[in-house]
Amino acid sequence: MGMTTSSVRRRRAGSAVTAAVLGLLAAAAAPALAATDGPAGHPAAGAPAGSAHGAARTEAHTTARGAQGSAHAAARTEAHTTARGAVEGAARTPLGITRLAQGPGHAVAITIDDGPDPRWTPQVLQVLRKNHVKATFCMIGTNAQKYPELVRAVAADGHRLCDHSADHDVTMDHKPVAYQRKQILDGKAMIQKAVPGVAVDYYRAPGGAFTPDSRAVATESGMQPLGWSVDPKDWSRPGLPAIVSAVEGKLPQQPTVLFHDGGGDRSETVAALKQYLPWLSARGYAFTFPVRATP
Repeated sequence: MGMTTSSVRRRRAGSAVTAAVLGLLAAAAAPALAATDGPAGHPAAGAPAGSAHGAARTEAHTTARGAQGSAHAAARTEAHTTARGAVEGAARTPLGITRLAQGPGHAVAITIDDGPDPRWTPQVLQVLRKNHVKATFCMIGTNAQKYPELVRAVAADGHRLCDHSADHDVTMDHKPVAYQRKQILDGKAMIQKAVPGVAVDYYRAPGGAFTPDSRAVATESGMQPLGWSVDPKDWSRPGLPAIVSAVEGKLPQQPTVLFHDGGGDRSETVAALKQYLPWLSARGYAFTFPVRATP
């Protein structure tokens, strides 16, 4: 059957409508397709503006998150570097307990503990001065606070200063770390208050009872933990012959010798120093200070 003119017109109109509908559907699907066709974080070429804005937001978020992560990483690195620097700085003063005199084998370090004392410290200073000896005075903080003029006299004669804690608590090694820290730092502060600007180079624990914590506290404060290698126990007043025999016996290399100018009657100590210092000089010993390094 042949087609009429009106039938042809109706068919063409229907095809036009169908094409229009298909065009609309394709346009609606285009944003979704465009958003997935391009590289990550960027819209595909020719994508609608809405898709570009969404991709821009994604990129900004990614960039911000990356910057935040980098900042956190940098902060962690800086904190680690700072902490490591602090540890390395503290390590410059050794944690070990030194018992050696500076210099060659024929060097000796004289150390004087438990002062200052208004009766005995001036007498010890006089003996040292007469024999041209420089010593290290390990002072109790409360004594330094009580007799600041004696601290100044010791420093003026060129002797070195040592912190012997604030109160000479010989049970300190069994006390909490906070207590040990306070005893050490308060002792040092009391000595320094008497002689501003003069260094306190060493720390000696009461009774020699060091702990790892007390050594660390001293080191952090710039003080070398100080022991001894010869102890005549003059503090117990064993008699002049016993003191002299102990210090004139077989001496180790570079000895650090312990005496006392406080804590009781020190007349035997003064008498022993009068004999011992010339004896050392006659045998070629040089008087120095304890080393500030791990033996």
